Amino acid sequence: MKNPGAVESGRLVILLEAALMREARLWKVPVFKNGCIQGADISSSQHQEMILWLGEMSRLFQFSPETFALGVCVLNRLLSTVKAQPKYLKCIAFTSLVLAAKINEEDEVIGSVKDLVVQSGCNFSTAEILRMERIILDKLHWDLYTATPVDFIHIFHALLVSCHPHLIPSIGLGSGVGWDSATDPGVHPAGPGHQKRPSGFQAALWTRQVQHCMACHQLWQFKGSTLALAIITLELELVTPDWFSVFTDLLKRAQVDSVEFIHCKEIVDEYLHSQEFSLPANAVYIFDSAQIQDEERAWSPTQRLRQARRGRGSCEQGDCDEYYDGFRCLYNEETASGAEGNDAAGLQKNVSPCPPLHPAVN
Repeated sequence: MKNPGAVESGRLVILLEAALMREARLWKVPVFKNGCIQGADISSSQHQEMILWLGEMSRLFQFSPETFALGVCVLNRLLSTVKAQPKYLKCIAFTSLVLAAKINEEDEVIGSVKDLVVQSGCNFSTAEILRMERIILDKLHWDLYTATPVDFIHIFHALLVSCHPHLIPSIGLGSGVGWDSATDPGVHPAGPGHQKRPSGFQAALWTRQVQHCMACHQLWQFKGSTLALAIITLELELVTPDWFSVFTDLLKRAQVDSVEFIHCKEIVDEYLHSQEFSLPANAVYIFDSAQIQDEERAWSPTQRLRQARRGRGSCEQGDCDEYYDGFRCLYNEETASGAEGNDAAGLQKNVSPCPPLHPAVN
């Protein structure tokens, strides 16, 4: 009898290979020359602004991250194929998102094109959207479904769980908050010094990070598989000493050029770093754990889960989303190893006063 884990790993490898083949065949991004798309008058800032706007529309319509990512890929492929004028850019972007939704979303989620236009606040007519749909489908030969960075995040995440189960307590890939591990056999206890996370939290975190990166013009030159692997590797470096062997395994499976990967990883690290806000080393959050299960079930693209990977979190306008990073600061995980053997009085000098406690997040 075959090992179920080996069978599952084999299926995931086949899925990854198919996604890589689709990416190699269909991946295209606009070429920028002198700050504009080659052959067009669309600047990199206009392009980036349009991707950010697509993210807002995707959250407004409650589309999945997969739909947003596919919409961006369709937009990029079209802009790399035709010479578009800036006045048509928003209509092209909106139609790309609508086409992606027709592929990924259920009919009751999408609604009618007219309703989507009204919700967006745009002044497009239904006829204009339908006409643009025909243009996009014609230029892309009706072959819209390509492997997106979000797809690769999910595949790599599944491979980590299947092929490297020892990482589950380290990263919290399968652990949960609010569940009793003694009564739920599907929950693995978190490792020492690691706060438990809701099941699926890690994939959601990486997904939101990759969505942020898709709006960074410096990262458009990299394929989705390279971008997804860079984000995952940055997290593995922080949480497990065995990260290199895991990384080399994923790098080999993803068939990513090592030089290109290193370049991508450096840019991703710098970009995500710039999105974070510093907190005192002993920042404390009070989190209402009774709400975690409900929040996990209600996760949708409309909820902004801000990421922080290096133990820093942010609290903007009273909205404290990084409960995990808050607990890391609370338990002082990242400074514990460096504090061994140091004088306690010297350590106290380097720690800022404890900030006021925040009320529980409802």
